[in-house]
Amino acid sequence: MKLKNVTIMVLVLLLLDQILKIWVKTSMCLDETIEILPWFHLHFVENSGAAFGMRLEVGGAIDWGKLMLSLFRVVMIGALGYYIYYLTRPERRTPRGVLIGLTLILAGAIGNLVDSMFYGMIFTASTPLTVATLGEGYSTFLMGKVVDMFYFPLFQWNSCPEWLSFLVDYNNYFFGAIFNLADAYISCAVVYLLLFHYKFFQ
Repeated sequence: MKLKNVTIMVLVLLLLDQILKIWVKTSMCLDETIEILPWFHLHFVENSGAAFGMRLEVGGAIDWGKLMLSLFRVVMIGALGYYIYYLTRPERRTPRGVLIGLTLILAGAIGNLVDSMFYGMIFTASTPLTVATLGEGYSTFLMGKVVDMFYFPLFQWNSCPEWLSFLVDYNNYFFGAIFNLADAYISCAVVYLLLFHYKFFQ
């Protein structure tokens, strides 16, 4: 798999992620839900950068947790990009599946970083009553919120023990995490690499 193909794949995946996020951001109010199927909803939430709808708030005039996470993402994206470049060299003969998995991770990381970098500057703040528009912006560079929307209320677990409460949401639905396309890229790629290409990373 050539570097050109990796680049095209990243761009296509990133475009799909951003099209969906921008549509949700500009078409849905915060916390609004669209039921596609009984077990598959689009539910618009925003978070400060952590995965699967989790909030990351440290407080103070500057959200240092958010800032550090954004900077960490920048460093990791650079390192992963260089690693992929290294693996695409002809003499490496890297398995195609390894490169596809790493490319998915790279595209997902960039997708969420784009939200943090630019959404705070180009969109008005989302609220439960109004739809965000292009405008003055609600934050600064690297401090925008990440858009999440995929929600799968599979079944309710009303008797979930306290020590497993992190697995259910506010309505007692199992796996109440809300995530976006970029999160899905990363999660699927990690599972795929661990299952089918773990020997390569030994």
